[in-house]
Amino acid sequence: MAEVVDSVWSERGTSPGAIEAALRALLTERHRGELGAQPARALNLVCVVDRAWSGEIANRLRGVGRLHASRTVVCSVETGPPARTQLDARVSVTGPVGGDAPLVRETVVVSVGERHLEHLDTIVDPLVVTDVATVVWAPHGHPEALDALTTRFAGGPPIAQVVLVDSLDEPDPRAALERVGALARRAHVVDLSWLRGTPWRERVAAAFDPPARRPELRRLAGVTVRHRRDSGVAALLLAGWLAARLGWRPAALLRDGDALTGRLTSRHGDVRVRLEPDAEMAAPGLCAITLHGASGGSLELSRGIGGLRARRSDPTGAQRTWTVLGASRGEPGILGEGLRQALLRDPIFAEALGAARGMAA
Repeated sequence: MAEVVDSVWSERGTSPGAIEAALRALLTERHRGELGAQPARALNLVCVVDRAWSGEIANRLRGVGRLHASRTVVCSVETGPPARTQLDARVSVTGPVGGDAPLVRETVVVSVGERHLEHLDTIVDPLVVTDVATVVWAPHGHPEALDALTTRFAGGPPIAQVVLVDSLDEPDPRAALERVGALARRAHVVDLSWLRGTPWRERVAAAFDPPARRPELRRLAGVTVRHRRDSGVAALLLAGWLAARLGWRPAALLRDGDALTGRLTSRHGDVRVRLEPDAEMAAPGLCAITLHGASGGSLELSRGIGGLRARRSDPTGAQRTWTVLGASRGEPGILGEGLRQALLRDPIFAEALGAARGMAA
């Protein structure tokens, strides 16, 4: 196994120009020292994080493995007092020594103050590779930083073309969906809450893939989704996906205790929708979904050991259960998939988001 070596530069009271020059010098030094060494060039990732929680974010990024961005720029925000007025920076170029055409990755950590966030684009602009996509991720909020990096100034393109969000971080599902909608008007949005629902959408679609089962979709009479208490957005997006794909007309859901309930209109009648939190749910995201047929049958998918547990009941009451293996990616897998989706486009998300916003109104 080839040895992995870091080349490092750091400076206090620095400037974006000095950081960019140091980065170029490290790459040049690495290329001269290792014949054929090349910087990876697939994706820029700009992380805007609170310094107090930067270690947690670093651990999450280490867990994405091969899906790690080529160049990562971490803006570590110090809130003070005293207020930070200068920039400190640390640049590292990491890669294996030897081997065939070894690839190196670059990480830039810039310590910034709150006063820098409104104009963060002027700091980040020299530090990203201009010919690849740039993703911005602000897991601790800082909307002014997102605005600075995704807004066009003086007619030029924004620094970031993609915004990575996790609607779970917003306690109000309606506000979370509105924020995603606002961001989507100026950038491609990848929502981790949507990606957590991918296995559920895949398994629901697979359950009705046999031609004999497809007519049941048109005769659905109800949907019940259970979710972790803080994952209401994931439930709304799953219900929104069903509504968008099956042509149901979205309508505002009403509060019923801790749950949201309502009726959507389909070509074949009303569809009852119920989204309810599960107090025992530990992992973020969804707990179970039940699709109720008009004839009395149902299909339920729920979390289980090793995958999703499926149970199908027919109108006579007969039941069949089985386990769908490999349904969960885990949180590191979700973040890695989010970075992969930055290079793709999922038109279904926009449709599901629109329907979910209609139900959360």
